[in-house]
Amino acid sequence: MKAPPLQQRRLADDIVDRIETLILEGTLKPGERLPAERTLAEEFGVSRPSLREALQKLVARGLLTSRHGGGTFVTETLGSSFRDPLLELLAKNPEAHRDLLEFRHTLEGSCAYYAALRATAPDRERLTAAFDKLAECHAREGRGSRAEEGVADAHFHLAIAEASHNAVLLHTIRSLFELLERNVVTNIGGMYPHGSEVRETLMAQHRDLYRAIMEGRAEDARAMSSRHLHYVEEVLTEAQDEVRRVERAQRRRTPA
Repeated sequence: MKAPPLQQRRLADDIVDRIETLILEGTLKPGERLPAERTLAEEFGVSRPSLREALQKLVARGLLTSRHGGGTFVTETLGSSFRDPLLELLAKNPEAHRDLLEFRHTLEGSCAYYAALRATAPDRERLTAAFDKLAECHAREGRGSRAEEGVADAHFHLAIAEASHNAVLLHTIRSLFELLERNVVTNIGGMYPHGSEVRETLMAQHRDLYRAIMEGRAEDARAMSSRHLHYVEEVLTEAQDEVRRVERAQRRRTPA
């Protein structure tokens, strides 16, 4: 039997593969603007017509969007599993906050484990920058806002996901990031009124997790991530129980 002749691969298809890889690995982020055509063609070592053909294919696939006179962008809603109005429903529901914490146990423990195994030098630099920002917010007790510290906390966990070099974990975290960020800020608001000891414990847990990843201790990193989230659950449960006890006591008061 005579085999059919192999078709020569077009250069544009190679460019498509390279850009898809950059998106999949998280180097190109949703909403990020691509460099100008001339710059991108020089970086890839290809002609502008071949690059333009590749970009058109990616736009047709929904991975990129082109704005007239404004450049080419990675599609902003790429991988956004949770968007308004579902996001608003989840953000407002107390049960959903608990569910998200349970979900984070599995997700973030795996991210920490693989980050400890796979983090490269650039990953460690980004992780260090994220941890330093979190530590800076923590040091400004009384001068910063809980929201600011919550955002820094969420970005620290995102940096761990990026260092895991697992595309599914990373894009799942990114698709949930706005919800995750709100969850962290809400959790901080519910825990910090219970004293500086809680705040110091959380920071110590983040420091231990950071060191385990930086030192390549994968099992320790996973265990520390789990321990951290268990602690958050315990403190929040106690806070909610305290609120219920106060409400119950107030209902029992005898009117004057």
